[in-house]
Amino acid sequence: MEILGIDIGASGMKGAIVDIEKGELLTERFRIETPRPATPGAMAAVIKKIVAHFKWNGPVGCGFPTAIKNGVALTESNLHKKWVGVNAEELFENETGLPFIVANDADVAGIAEMNFGAGKGKKGFVLIITVGTGLGCGAFYNGQLIPNFELGQMYYKKYKNVEKYAANSVRKNKNMSFKKWGKRFNKFLNYVDLILCPDLFIIGGGGSKYFEEFEEYLDMKVPTIQAETLNEAGIIGAAYAAKELATEKSQ
Repeated sequence: MEILGIDIGASGMKGAIVDIEKGELLTERFRIETPRPATPGAMAAVIKKIVAHFKWNGPVGCGFPTAIKNGVALTESNLHKKWVGVNAEELFENETGLPFIVANDADVAGIAEMNFGAGKGKKGFVLIITVGTGLGCGAFYNGQLIPNFELGQMYYKKYKNVEKYAANSVRKNKNMSFKKWGKRFNKFLNYVDLILCPDLFIIGGGGSKYFEEFEEYLDMKVPTIQAETLNEAGIIGAAYAAKELATEKSQ
């Protein structure tokens, strides 16, 4: 079964057609920079361009960088304050004429990792931490998603949100060494462990490609491993999340 998956990030919006049985991209990724300001109207126009690029006519799955409930954006995150309270599913459906499933970006990345990556077959409480512009989290208990674990939004000292202290974007913007940044990220993981006591951490997102550079600075009691689906996880998981829409259409 083939579905178009779109991964929306704070810096870029990218899509590809996915084989959701194999968890593989069937096309090259097509990427457009996230507009600035990242308002609902401007981003909906980019979604339309991505759909048109693939000449797609079917259900679409979309990962979105904020907490999503029943298709509605609950916070602005790294986008624009006008997103709060907007039904992203309805907006994108009206713009393209196609049915959409929109879910939190870290949740859909986690879906990909649990079905096709390092989390496959893992039981217990698994937290998939996506390291990028922010700090996302996909939470799973015995393989079942617990949505909208926005751990990057936890309050931390003068930084207010802990992702402003330990996200990969902080490392890049401040030109930090992996040692200095790794110690920050380690503090974040131990903070999460203290509160939630997971059985496994899986580190994904764009920053996970540097895992070997900062792994030695992680002092964790909980097993902590690198994701396998990496940058493709958001697209694959988004497409997989729209599986039910595709199934309904084929019946």
